[in-house]
Amino acid sequence: MNSLVRIHAAEQSQLSADEKELLLLKQFTEFPSMIVALSGGADSAFLAWAAHRAIGPRALSVTALSPSYSAHDRTVVEEFVLKLGVRHEFIETHEMENPKYRANAADRCYFCKDELFTVLDVMARERGFAAVAYGVNADDTLDFRPGHRAATEHRVLAPLLDAGLHKAEIRNLSQRVGLPTWDRPASACLASRLPYGTEVTAERLALVERGEAALRELGFRQFRVRLHEKLARVEIAPEEMPRAMSPEMAASIAARLKAAGFTFVALDLEGYRQGSLNESLAPRGKL
Repeated sequence: MNSLVRIHAAEQSQLSADEKELLLLKQFTEFPSMIVALSGGADSAFLAWAAHRAIGPRALSVTALSPSYSAHDRTVVEEFVLKLGVRHEFIETHEMENPKYRANAADRCYFCKDELFTVLDVMARERGFAAVAYGVNADDTLDFRPGHRAATEHRVLAPLLDAGLHKAEIRNLSQRVGLPTWDRPASACLASRLPYGTEVTAERLALVERGEAALRELGFRQFRVRLHEKLARVEIAPEEMPRAMSPEMAASIAARLKAAGFTFVALDLEGYRQGSLNESLAPRGKL
């Protein structure tokens, strides 16, 4: 487990959310230019907004496209940057070419982030950007984040973490400034739906993406389709579980996911919980 790095919270707990926002904006003004990694989640979107507000066109938000990034997430990013007028570009990353990434060990995220930051490092060097930042926040200190090791190695900045901003504060501040991502459900790459040790392939990622698109079409907001061979283990947010468990909806979920390519469909009675596949790594409380 030494490949998994626990990150540490910034010592800003005594500041109000407004004070943390001012601290965040000040961080950007200390650099002549900045690349911001934008995935489209609430955290990275708020970071992109802050960079845009603080230094305007001297900030460039960049979104990496690969088989693990869903078409839905791309649409969210396209709508976000259009609405906010954020300077933005899509790039391609090639983590799928790395056998260590495809092997899907517990440190898979390290190899994904290492590829991303390598590409962003080259972009920054070739185009004269002073630094690269990404959207890890203070709550992420409560979980293992192997990708943070890559960020540390590449000297990527973590402005939200440095300002001590927690997820709830980021959502509240995002709502106040009118960001459409303020209440976006937690999201992660499609590879996070595959159990550790299951090889990451384009076909498996596409299967998961089709399954989750089907749940979205049925009106669910917070969910995961965890792939176990040909079985889809569906996690639904607790507040949405009663609807999912009605006989009619259960039949619809099964039919839609089988049409997407799964052979069996199971509803996880524990519901959605972030990082549930980490439960297999060690007993709870022992990580």
